Amino acid sequence: MSFERTKIEIQRMVAQKIIPGASYAVIRGAKVEQHQVGVAQLQPVVKPLWPHAVYDLASVTKVVGTTTVALQLKQTGELELDRPVHDYLPEFENRQVTVLNLMTHTSGISGYIQDRNSLPAAALVAAIQKLPISQVNLNHRVVYTDLGLILTGMIIEKLVGGPIQEIITKRVLELLNLPDATFHPQVDQAVPTTFSPRQGLLQGIVHDPKGQILGPHCGSAGLFASVEDLTQFARLMLGQVEKPTVLDPATIASLYHDWTPNQRLRRSFGWNLWHAGADHEPIIFHTGYTGTLLMLDRESQSGLIFLSNRVHPAVHNARFLPARRRLIAAWIADTVTNR
Repeated sequence: MSFERTKIEIQRMVAQKIIPGASYAVIRGAKVEQHQVGVAQLQPVVKPLWPHAVYDLASVTKVVGTTTVALQLKQTGELELDRPVHDYLPEFENRQVTVLNLMTHTSGISGYIQDRNSLPAAALVAAIQKLPISQVNLNHRVVYTDLGLILTGMIIEKLVGGPIQEIITKRVLELLNLPDATFHPQVDQAVPTTFSPRQGLLQGIVHDPKGQILGPHCGSAGLFASVEDLTQFARLMLGQVEKPTVLDPATIASLYHDWTPNQRLRRSFGWNLWHAGADHEPIIFHTGYTGTLLMLDRESQSGLIFLSNRVHPAVHNARFLPARRRLIAAWIADTVTNR
């Protein structure tokens, strides 16, 4: 197992100061390599990385947490994907948008919420449920939005009871015995995100503004986890270990296919799909705004877990997205071309 292209790209991201550092793992079958490069923070002082460092996963929370619980409820028949969201959340005014639309980002939810980052939680939830729906996009176009997973989290709360983040903790994190994953990290164990001379260091607190407002009721962000945690989760999703109390193997296998209403829009249930070639099963993956990435290729039994703090010290980092594309291309080449 080499993954040399992948390792070179990650080293280059650190050397070119695109990110301060990264913790990452590559998986090939039963073999796992874990590495750390660079540092944990640059401001106000430089600090090294450490084993089991937890990162703000941002939107990777969606697939590890909310998507997994939604699939559990689908397995038991408690959550019906073709039912309108309105049936579960009567305050959601549209009666055409389904749960499947939320989870494949084909809901057509559009519009901007005025002052959304400063609203109290109740006002933000009310505004989300009253946003207009684009009939042109509904069922026909993928438009990625946090709001779909926030709404799905609210549906799960209605079905199970309690805040979505507590439900994820009990039904995913604890059942998988993940060593570090938590919505309430110890500050000194969390790799920091942003820094400013006026506001100081943001560390151990979710970076996402909606996550800060909604707190334990946010299903789209808020989870902190280590490479070790995501390696265990990845092995479950690759079918290398079985944990039917979390997800059954058939449900996991079904994710490596298009779930959109017309089955042509390249999204799975909660996950994104990467098509590496006509003769290769789709790869499932998800990214996170803070600089996180999880990619899983069931056909070659390979995975990439990449955790960085690309918003440190400042959010504006125009070089990161092109660098991430190069990293993905390198991993695809190492995985698909060299299998």
